[in-house]
Amino acid sequence: MEDDSEPEQSSWAYLPDVCLRHVFHWLDDRDRSRAALVCKKWSCTMYSGSLWRCRTITFYGQPSRARTLEFQSALWYTKKFGKYLKHLEIKLSNPYNTPFIKKFQVIMRGLLSHLGKCNSHLVSLSIKYLELDCLIWKNVVRAQFIKNLAAFLKRMSNQLDYLNLKGARITLEEGCELLSSLSSLTNRSFISEINIEDFFSLHLSVYSSALFHQTMSKFHSLTILTFNYNCISDELLDILRERSSHSLCTLNIKCHIHDPHGQVVSGMAWANLAKRAPKLNVNFFFERVMKHDHLARILLVEIPVRSISLRSCYFSDPDWTMRPTLTNLLPAYWHGLQKLTLELNNDHELLDNELLQLILSCKRLLFLKVWAFLSVSFMERLLQNRAERKCILTTIKVRIYTAQDDSTEEEQLLADIYRKFKYLIDSELNYFVITYPMV
Repeated sequence: MEDDSEPEQSSWAYLPDVCLRHVFHWLDDRDRSRAALVCKKWSCTMYSGSLWRCRTITFYGQPSRARTLEFQSALWYTKKFGKYLKHLEIKLSNPYNTPFIKKFQVIMRGLLSHLGKCNSHLVSLSIKYLELDCLIWKNVVRAQFIKNLAAFLKRMSNQLDYLNLKGARITLEEGCELLSSLSSLTNRSFISEINIEDFFSLHLSVYSSALFHQTMSKFHSLTILTFNYNCISDELLDILRERSSHSLCTLNIKCHIHDPHGQVVSGMAWANLAKRAPKLNVNFFFERVMKHDHLARILLVEIPVRSISLRSCYFSDPDWTMRPTLTNLLPAYWHGLQKLTLELNNDHELLDNELLQLILSCKRLLFLKVWAFLSVSFMERLLQNRAERKCILTTIKVRIYTAQDDSTEEEQLLADIYRKFKYLIDSELNYFVITYPMV
């Protein structure tokens, strides 16, 4: 007798749609397309908008066959499902010659044109490290790319909430043109987060530009702004106070040795902004700006500083000393400083006592990262104070520089210190401490 019953189906056939979409979410493009061939239900899942909200496309300067296929797949699916896209990230990996840049410009022109026509959901766009000041960007290609990007930003200006153009390295006029595109429809923009760190070319005194001030006055709801110190002036701080004080939460400010930073910014302008924007926190990132007189012009007591990073990038300069910064400038932020990063080549001065005193004076300091010449005993003193609740650090990352090839003795001392405070480290700290020969 023949069995007319239906064949038993796999339990996968009864998987709820929400669970199936979650499984598809973790698959790459290739595996998704293969899975879509299994059955009609899985094929329909492939077209779920939630699977295509985020997309990263990497343009490889020196592609292998596998990378070329990966890129082509990402580009194809971005166009096919572009109407669902909410977060788009474009990456340039090792652009190495003009033909590659030309190809990038042509592809981006088509992609941006397509998304501009079909997409009404995009809220986040990131295109970092374009480095438009490099010679491989010929004038015609560069001008066409900026024109296409400006047109796209104008079209998306009523929906974009986040824009990251870090490392564009663009002229003042071109940069203001791109930023103005975000407000060209209504003469005001309500985008909430912008990253324009290293956006302008090196050596530009952006802080003195009336065009830049006019451009920034069009932003009315900034929450997070990331930029360089060579953009800051009393005028800019007043604009932020007048336009975005109701929403402004974070300013991330990079100050690089090659950017102009000799402008005079008044403490009153900072105080007025902080008063009108009570949620404001300021994070400073200094690259090779180490001299006390330079820092003193920037680190004014009126600034609500939450985080400070000072990096000398292995450069040693006998003309600067870190001691007055640790003892005079940074203690002014004892009530608000939560994160401190110091990467110093201080081979001409020992800073154990000054650094420890600073840490103990900062009542809200949670994160400490130090790469510097320190004595190993500094760690024992720091952990002892932490065990006695004289500070509230939760993260301690220290690289102790040493001038000796053989650091066996220092490593042994660190091991002994770890064993002594093991109960504290294992239960309460994110802790990593090593020695590092600097010879």
